[in-house]
Amino acid sequence: MKKIIHSILVITALAGAVALQAQTADEIVSKHIDAMGGKEAISKVKSMVSEASISMMGGENPSTTTIVDGVGYKSEMEFNGTKIVQCVTDKGGWMINPMTGASDPTPMPEDQFKQRKSDIYVGGALYDYAARGSKVELLGKEGDVYKIKLTTKDNVELLYQIDANTYLLKSMITKGDMQGQPVDITVSVSDYRKTDTGFMVPYSLDMDIGGQFEFTVAVKKVQLNPTVDPSVFDMPKAEAPKAEPAKAQEPAKPQ
Repeated sequence: MKKIIHSILVITALAGAVALQAQTADEIVSKHIDAMGGKEAISKVKSMVSEASISMMGGENPSTTTIVDGVGYKSEMEFNGTKIVQCVTDKGGWMINPMTGASDPTPMPEDQFKQRKSDIYVGGALYDYAARGSKVELLGKEGDVYKIKLTTKDNVELLYQIDANTYLLKSMITKGDMQGQPVDITVSVSDYRKTDTGFMVPYSLDMDIGGQFEFTVAVKKVQLNPTVDPSVFDMPKAEAPKAEPAKAQEPAKPQ
């Protein structure tokens, strides 16, 4: 009898493991897309502009993010009288960051561009991932969260934590760089609100860069399908240095 009971327990445990595997990564991602409004609702959003306030270093800094689906992504933030810009297109990226000494537009390093390429898609990297050459893997379930790893065709790995009850995204972890050191960048999202098309948009984002730098993004306004000139994603030319005023020449002294 003990052997029979032991066998039943083993079979039950295996059945539980099989049940977890039966909920495949693809199925979880599909439910996540449905929770975000569904493919039809997401596909209707061709462009999006959001205005937000970023709480950073004890101050509130206005920012604007512009996305044209599959074309480009651009974020602009005003900070201490300067503007910080991050821009990515389907071909490359550029940035302006006076905080790092880059006051002029600078091409984005290739590894950083690969990390940011999925930003140009309104639905994110999980939406229609297979068509873009990406793969997903279910790493397991921890509490009420499914852990999904997405690997892009450029071998960039993104780790997603999806709520097992709502199937909405709770956080995303990517690799980044801070002062020359590799760090994990964690973006936690919440306060989802349904737009007119049915597409769900998070209005609160908490950013943690390697545990060394944190800030919060509070979205104030979202516009769907505004007309956006694609030229906004073009990298502007650096401003020519201002010429110093010519010094007046002293009259020649008589011989």
